[in-house]
Amino acid sequence: MQGIYFLAVVLVIALISSVILVAIYNRLVRSRMLVREAFSGVDVQLKQRHNLIPNLINTVQGYADFERSVLDEVVRLRLRAMGDQSISDKQRDENALSAGLKTLFAVAENYPELKAGNNFLDLQQQLSGIEDNLQKARRYYNGTVRDFNIQVESFPSNLIAGLFEFTPAEFFELESLTERELPKVEFKDTK
Repeated sequence: MQGIYFLAVVLVIALISSVILVAIYNRLVRSRMLVREAFSGVDVQLKQRHNLIPNLINTVQGYADFERSVLDEVVRLRLRAMGDQSISDKQRDENALSAGLKTLFAVAENYPELKAGNNFLDLQQQLSGIEDNLQKARRYYNGTVRDFNIQVESFPSNLIAGLFEFTPAEFFELESLTERELPKVEFKDTK
């Protein structure tokens, strides 16, 4: 009789352990999916920015004496950023592209006719909106990465994460304090 009780206790413990294991595993899978979904939100904003850049370049190219090296650098950075696959490469190249766009807008300050043009002002407004949305998407992504990484590194879920090869995700961070500043975009009323 004692053997039956012992066997029943062992089976109950095994069942409870299995339920806990499955629950932790499913929570890790859900969190990993949220990280992927959040990154797709960042990626959408980056693609919108990439799609806007050719229009910006075409608008600026109309000014014959505009610095060609600035335009070439922005085009080069855009192409490089569009080809990135890993988060660390994308992060590095998108930060460089942001710096290139800041330089383009800084150089545009020397061209009053360009700054006053409706196309240029509209593109600046669109880019500003995209940058705001990109900042929100990055913040959401980094929040989901934080939550996922906590699960991957906390006990007892770290045991399940290690067993099923869940690894911490990378944050999408800015590289320097100057890159943390929002692009300065000024809108002047031309009326």
